[in-house]
Amino acid sequence: MLAIIDYGVGNLFSLSRSLEHLGVNCQVTRSLTELKAADHIILPGVGAFGDARKKLEELSLIEPIQALAASGKPFLGICLGMQLLFDKSEEFGEHSGLGLIPGRIVSMRETFDRENIDLKVPQIGWNKLTVQNQHSPLVKSLGKNDFVYYVHSYYATDCQKYLVADSEYGISIPGIVQNKNVFGTQFHPEKSGEVGLNILKAFTEVPA
Repeated sequence: MLAIIDYGVGNLFSLSRSLEHLGVNCQVTRSLTELKAADHIILPGVGAFGDARKKLEELSLIEPIQALAASGKPFLGICLGMQLLFDKSEEFGEHSGLGLIPGRIVSMRETFDRENIDLKVPQIGWNKLTVQNQHSPLVKSLGKNDFVYYVHSYYATDCQKYLVADSEYGISIPGIVQNKNVFGTQFHPEKSGEVGLNILKAFTEVPA
């Protein structure tokens, strides 16, 4: 069984529908008993980093999530859920992340202003995903011209060692990251058509 963590932040309906379309038995839950019983776990997320971190704290989920990831259980963060995997974020002040993947989350707007890049922020829409690490199980079905759907204003940096795939948007935007059994996608696989479904399917096939 796959568990989707429900902490009040995230597009749970479309994600669960995508998994059901793949024939995956999934459950939206915040129960620690159910999370511990799950074979795979997904942490979704939309909105601001600090607000999401606060909701996880209020539900006493920070340490259990860290323990579940440390146990070796396949764990996937999506969009803001991916950003929460990192050490810290600079979105509206400095906030601590879950510390599951080394690196930090920074402002795309500030980077563009500093480097004189004239592109819209947030990045909204389809972008080509380029695989940088062929050994990750999440990219086993990806081709050379596959596109995925992004909606974000902040991005991960200082994480080159954990980069699996990226997209070019003025700068290199980490699209998929991995640290052992912990994975993250900055884009929304549940909104990325067949490519996204293949990535979700690949995650569900990672040995638990």
